[in-house]
Amino acid sequence: MPKLQRKSLNQPETVRKFPHGHIDSVALGESEVGRWEFEPGWRWSTDIKPIVGTEWCLNRHVGVVIEGSLHVVLADGTTMDFVQGDAYEIPPGHDAWVVGDMPYITYEWTSSRVFARAPDDDDAIVVTLLFSDIVGSTSMLERLGDKAWHDLLVAHNAAMREQIAHHRGREFDTSGDGFLALFEGAARAVRCGRGMIKAANELGLRLRVGCHTGEVIFVAGYAHGVAVHTTARVVALAGPDEVVVSSTTRDLLSANDFVLEPAGSFELKGLTGAREVFRVAG
Repeated sequence: MPKLQRKSLNQPETVRKFPHGHIDSVALGESEVGRWEFEPGWRWSTDIKPIVGTEWCLNRHVGVVIEGSLHVVLADGTTMDFVQGDAYEIPPGHDAWVVGDMPYITYEWTSSRVFARAPDDDDAIVVTLLFSDIVGSTSMLERLGDKAWHDLLVAHNAAMREQIAHHRGREFDTSGDGFLALFEGAARAVRCGRGMIKAANELGLRLRVGCHTGEVIFVAGYAHGVAVHTTARVVALAGPDEVVVSSTTRDLLSANDFVLEPAGSFELKGLTGAREVFRVAG
């Protein structure tokens, strides 16, 4: 439940140190806000890559630069510099380094909890995952054209993120016309799915949603494991404006709160054995 609160970054709850830098952070509900400082000479591929073990930084960054300059290179070769006063977003899949002889200092809202953390088996937890997908996105793009589709997609992404935040989920990935989010409860995930469909309908879009509950392991802040792949297979079985759940998620939902209808038993690609799935009615 959101509440009125404040915490000082001058008295951080967590301090994470790494070569040529550190993060001071405080938790506000499910969010963690951090003050990041990188010394001159800091580079992700030199100082952080050996810790997390991935080819690129897989964190999404959103923040405001307080001091210094950072050069970012995406995996596709796109580059950009960030300087004092810039509000920024950096997508997963990048390298970065400090430019010049001044420290780079920034406030971050999206990845202070997970940046520069080594993968650890203790990070494995049981969660309910939600995948969403816009129905007929390719044909709609062709009908609307690039500019109108881009504007619609921006509105869709904002509406989906609002629903995820409202239901206390955590966004982990977006495919351009869909989202992967994580929830600590199955009911929250299903209610979020319903809210996402309603919000999409208000934009003239139709959505399919799939939910599955299982164990995931976090590597560089991203969820990995069979449960992620299972959820991707489950959402493919949903029809327009449907929320479909696996039998594992079904077992965690109260019959007093949700009406579930059998949607069939399916062999899911890459997974052994038939799996039952259920459609959320209403």
